[in-house]
Amino acid sequence: MIAAAAAALLAVLTVSGPSASESAADGPAAGGAADCYSVTTCYTPQQIEVAYGIWPLLLQGFDGRGETVVMPELAEQQLDPPMVSDIRQDLAGFDQRFGLPPARLEVTTRFAPGAARWLSFYEETLDVEMVHAIAPSATIDVVLFPLSPTTSVGSLISNLTDTVRLGTSHGDVISISEGVGENCAARPDVSRLHAALRAADLHHVTVIASSGDTGPVGVPCQGQFVTPGAVPPRVPSLPASDPLVLAVGGTSLTASHQNGGYIGESAWSLPLVNRGVSTLASGGGFSHVFPRPAYQNGVPGIGGTRGVPDVAADASGHTGMALVISNGRGRYEIGAAGGTSAAAPFWAGLIAVADQYAGHDLGFVNSALYCIGRSTGYHLAFHDVTIGNSTVMVAPNAVSGYQAGPGWDPVTGLGTPGAQAIVPLLAGYACY
Repeated sequence: MIAAAAAALLAVLTVSGPSASESAADGPAAGGAADCYSVTTCYTPQQIEVAYGIWPLLLQGFDGRGETVVMPELAEQQLDPPMVSDIRQDLAGFDQRFGLPPARLEVTTRFAPGAARWLSFYEETLDVEMVHAIAPSATIDVVLFPLSPTTSVGSLISNLTDTVRLGTSHGDVISISEGVGENCAARPDVSRLHAALRAADLHHVTVIASSGDTGPVGVPCQGQFVTPGAVPPRVPSLPASDPLVLAVGGTSLTASHQNGGYIGESAWSLPLVNRGVSTLASGGGFSHVFPRPAYQNGVPGIGGTRGVPDVAADASGHTGMALVISNGRGRYEIGAAGGTSAAAPFWAGLIAVADQYAGHDLGFVNSALYCIGRSTGYHLAFHDVTIGNSTVMVAPNAVSGYQAGPGWDPVTGLGTPGAQAIVPLLAGYACY
């Protein structure tokens, strides 16, 4: 995982303590604060569902049933809890603790023959549990790719292209948590990925990608680290910057730990070390590759090129959804989801719910979302995030980020969803 997994991974690597172990026999816990690692207080799935307006839809039976979410992940070879666990045990503990139905999980090993099918890196567990929390009855298809320390940017984009092609053939929504700076990618690779995304559009498959965790700067190209004193380029991440992708940025959510009621949000920024970037923040900015798509015409703050992200959701490891990870000894650790790699599968689950609500695959939703953003229903369909920025530190320099503000901005996009309003609007919208 190149960029978006960083916050979640670092959260696991740096916390411990007796509160981290829980027995699955404790049962569902919808109310109160989830018992996460000692450095944070996270939300239960039910609190996240209430905060973002998903709970009323679930009560009506709109839970993603009949929809398939496809996501690429890296294959693992050795059990090493909690970083590498058994995804079946993770989900069993997650479902039992939070009262969710058994997950409909499939694993595809076509691109990683002989892979240990059920071994799950922390990022995979995050992605799967997030989709399952938002769309509990959706099928989740994990597509495994070989893990290699020498994987090139070209190989990464090739893997993502294969995922989009496979997801187009049998999926409804594709969720991508990986990304790399636009400056790292060769034009032929970008063109092949774009062609696969066009095919997904034609087949009414929605493709969603995280905007990255390094604010306005690109993640260092694979195998390269930031030279001390050098400032990395201000570029967004691929594939999020492709105009055929729904790009998802990050926020820090404040909600009631009693009933999940929404209180407010700010742009996500977190002081952790990530490959020379000492402050993580919601990725975003303006493409150096793609011109401004028609659906962003007239949006204040967007110039002549594609603006990223389009939307956002909670990405703070200090306010994230609770994750359950098996420790291999019949017990579980409770951690918090974090990074825009948590926000992207959140939206994947939400689109699966919207597909079911509509009775057909919505496919490319960006045009409809921006139409909603211009409408009188904007503040019902979205929480407009206006506080915070995406400034990061690249030692020893601060790289000025973008400021969240009213309407669209290159930190949180149009904002976060009010699902009870946005799902019916998406399902019935006429301006795709």
